[in-house]
Amino acid sequence: MWGFGGRYYWGRRERKRVGIVVIFAWMSSQEKHVKSYVDLYSLRGWDSLVCHSQFLNMFFPEKAEVLAFDILNILIEELKMKPCPLVFASFSGGPKACMYKVLQIIEGKCKLEMNLDDCRLVRDCISGYIYDSSPVDFTSDLGRRFVVHPSVLKISHTPRVLSWMANVICNGLDAVFLNTFESQRAEYWQTLYSSVSMGVPYLILCSESDDLAPYQVICNFTKRLRQLGGDVKLVTVNGSPHVGHYRVHPIDYRAAVTELLGKAAAVYSQRIQRLEGERIGVERTHDKISEPICDLRKAAASPNQSFRGVTIQPSDHFFMPSSVGYYEGRDVGSLQDEQKQGLIHLPGPPSTNAHGVLGQILFDVCVPKNIEGWDIRPSTSLIRQPYASTRRHVPFNPIKCIRRSRL
Repeated sequence: MWGFGGRYYWGRRERKRVGIVVIFAWMSSQEKHVKSYVDLYSLRGWDSLVCHSQFLNMFFPEKAEVLAFDILNILIEELKMKPCPLVFASFSGGPKACMYKVLQIIEGKCKLEMNLDDCRLVRDCISGYIYDSSPVDFTSDLGRRFVVHPSVLKISHTPRVLSWMANVICNGLDAVFLNTFESQRAEYWQTLYSSVSMGVPYLILCSESDDLAPYQVICNFTKRLRQLGGDVKLVTVNGSPHVGHYRVHPIDYRAAVTELLGKAAAVYSQRIQRLEGERIGVERTHDKISEPICDLRKAAASPNQSFRGVTIQPSDHFFMPSSVGYYEGRDVGSLQDEQKQGLIHLPGPPSTNAHGVLGQILFDVCVPKNIEGWDIRPSTSLIRQPYASTRRHVPFNPIKCIRRSRL
């Protein structure tokens, strides 16, 4: 009880279980104290994983973190074989001694890190919370009263030596870790509130006569969860001591727990259907994207197709701007060669038939019929200056130059 860490074990196991209830028992509890709760869950088809935490885990979170890490490993091993809904049932100081560290590890907020897929598996399976005489706003003074309380120790009277030891320990912790305790306390409550994001139901059982789990603290917790959008059911019983609600009011307690477990199973079923639908949608989207890519790869690999998978057929016509003159008038071979080289043959300028009417006219105009009297003797000056002849004295006619150049 006074040490660190804790122990855990499986309660009753069902062949065809509905889900798993993780019991975070109160400090100083033993297996016989939680047996009635294990039987209650088992009658509804739920297995139980019981965790008994030590007292000092509440003041040394790193010790609670180690215990929470072990609990998660057990759950992951079980859920990988057969996924099922999870319900966290916390009693008294159980959330502070272990459970809130489980939630932090799942969210990746602890030094001890787990595989992201394993954390997602546990998170997707969490389907409900039960708080019995909990959560407790732990301070050193409340911790001291908790340790020596007769209902916790399951005795009629607290020994004086035990009370003295509790006072010494709590005073020493205050003197050394007062500021640390305040920051841990704020982190603890923030973690409990953040669990609303999972969208699961809550069952909170309390008593107005409980002096260890003050009624006002639990009411404030319930109110805050509802403000954050949580589905919370608060069951207030009268005259029952701390963690004694089931013993004093068994009928009401069983009815409330049965309702919560039914909600948890329904929430898990709806979540699995939604996740399965999202997975199928992602696969279909992936298939729609991958099919064109595969077609393009096949087209690029085919020798009868071009680089981009577009086949050039003889009947295809490509119209290019007239300003592109690189291929104009260029002999690029036959159509078969164009397909091999991937070139596009642009049409050249229109040709003139020499035996046609236009050809005959141009021939008559450009080629003189009478050349008598022309001085065609070669000379050195003409060789040096081939165009420096008597023709330079003739008036320049640009039309004849164009015609001659074409001929």
